[in-house]
Amino acid sequence: MRFVMMALLGASMLTTPAWAKPPLRDVAAIDDALLDVGLADAIRKGCPTIDARLVKATTFLWKIKGQANDLGYSDAEIDAYRKSDVEKARLKARGRAFFKARGVDTSDPQSYCALGLEEIQKQSRIGSVSYTHLTLPTIYSV
Repeated sequence: MRFVMMALLGASMLTTPAWAKPPLRDVAAIDDALLDVGLADAIRKGCPTIDARLVKATTFLWKIKGQANDLGYSDAEIDAYRKSDVEKARLKARGRAFFKARGVDTSDPQSYCALGLEEIQKQSRIGSVSYTHLTLPTIYSV
């Protein structure tokens, strides 16, 4: 009898809406991490002296995907979120708000560079997937 009660309780828990996964956009650890990668990419594109640490950025993206999988999201759910035009537009709007709050003039490359250097110096998540040509060690001197 106890086994039957536990089975019924377990089955009811699986169908209870409280146990449903929230949309990935509502999982801050995932959504904010993707935003940071997008911000780093925008900084890289806006500043001529900052580039991406491609291996680190790719590894970071795989880590985010792994975290989503660990939270119970399928590859199909992750891909739908990642490819959604609505989600892309929402993240771009968040990015524009971030840049505005940080004083970035999107028509001025130096504005992107200043923010990028600040993020690199802070060793933030945005800065960790970026580097500046000015900080690379010189292998050969002329």
